[in-house]
Amino acid sequence: MFASQGFGSFQKKQSLALLSKQQKMSDCEFAYVHTLAQDYLLYILKTPQPGLGPSKTSRVLQNVTFSIQQEVEEALQPYLHNVPVASVETARTIFNQVMEKEFEDGVINWGRIVTIFAFEGVLAKKLLREQAAPDVDTFKPIPYFVAEFITRRTGEWIRQNGGWENGFVKKFEHNSGWKIFLEVTKQICVILSLLKKYC
Repeated sequence: MFASQGFGSFQKKQSLALLSKQQKMSDCEFAYVHTLAQDYLLYILKTPQPGLGPSKTSRVLQNVTFSIQQEVEEALQPYLHNVPVASVETARTIFNQVMEKEFEDGVINWGRIVTIFAFEGVLAKKLLREQAAPDVDTFKPIPYFVAEFITRRTGEWIRQNGGWENGFVKKFEHNSGWKIFLEVTKQICVILSLLKKYC
């Protein structure tokens, strides 16, 4: 009897330790993605970054995403003009609805993940234009909800595909922009169709 109680207690401790480890891993992943999203936002807003500047992963992400974002903005221009983004809360609502719809088919790849950051940049620039007196602090919640979505919806896939350094950086560090654009063209069309309902 005591042995079985001891074993049950041991299993419970192991389960709690595993949950704690998963939570720490999830927290670390969130913090990492939050930094990437924050770095990209500062890059878009042309705000100097403190300290040593962005990591190698951030720099690769910025180069890849910015080239995609320009294409996305051009394609979305007729729709974006009619979509009011007067607050961070509005940006969050649009972001979550569009991204949930984009990923509802369950397909995840690096191209789709890049479009998440590109859409972050599109919404941030739109918010910047529509705010009466924009302040960098106004934008602080944006990287948070971007990181929240990426960690929740794509975190497991990212882990299984080499992570940011061994997956994303190795895939995109030396690729030209047009190859990456081919991967996300379909997603731009999806975002276009989703934005129509806000017009």
